[in-house]
Amino acid sequence: MSKKTCMAPDRNTKTPVYKTMENATDAHCHIFGPHEVFPYSDKATYWPPNTPEALLRKMHDKIGISRAVLVQASCHGKDNSAMLDAIKNDPKRYKGVCMADDSFTYEDFKYLDENGIKGVRFNFVTHLGGAPDLEMMERIINKVIPFGWHLVIHVNAEDIIKYADFFAKFDITIVVDHMGRVPTSQGVEQEAFKILCDFMKKPNWWVKISCAERIAVQPPFYDAIPYAQRLVSIAPDRILWGTDCPHPNIKEYMPNDADLLDLFALMVPDKELQKKILVDNPARLYGWED
Repeated sequence: MSKKTCMAPDRNTKTPVYKTMENATDAHCHIFGPHEVFPYSDKATYWPPNTPEALLRKMHDKIGISRAVLVQASCHGKDNSAMLDAIKNDPKRYKGVCMADDSFTYEDFKYLDENGIKGVRFNFVTHLGGAPDLEMMERIINKVIPFGWHLVIHVNAEDIIKYADFFAKFDITIVVDHMGRVPTSQGVEQEAFKILCDFMKKPNWWVKISCAERIAVQPPFYDAIPYAQRLVSIAPDRILWGTDCPHPNIKEYMPNDADLLDLFALMVPDKELQKKILVDNPARLYGWED
């Protein structure tokens, strides 16, 4: 590979202490390659180790997850074929979130919609290329609204502040990845987190209490717990959880997915809320039927 490579995930998934319930859902994970079959984008800032559907399934089976939302990552760019291939392998298990640009037609979006895609994602984070063309983003949003899709935004803390007015203008369900990547080192009273909490009071805003390993200082990542608990207290019906497996671009502390599930149980100790976040909320947003 000629591109920047990523640290490999911990494939030795442990058995979590926490026991999940039926239809527990990982609402944020990725399919990578295999790049020999589904090439990475030439514009990608990273080329991660292959994580085909079989490896993701093996991890999920080990920790007790039976449903998953496959989120298109920037290494595959706007070519959603690896994700679509995984969904077609088990459409009752998987739903997806795509990436798109102005080249996508109504027919393209219709095809995606018919094959398990429920949302479109835009990256704002600097290491993935920074903010998208906002006019283009607005055009795409208007194209997917008729399908009942939602918008997923991958932002850093400063992006929440900078683009607060832009995000506020859309009458569409908006899902924020990874608690807005707010650094725990700056405390729960930091401006970006307060803005995120204010947005979460709006009925169309959702958030994933995922990626404690990205916002916390070091393992066992317990300093992310107050952030998750604050968000859950504001909008328990609009919270999702995910592993972010296989954890692209982790610089130092590669987590084990079983530990992340056990951390979720500390974030959300209430059994009824656990079921709401792991089963009911993703089923409602992504259209799973029991």
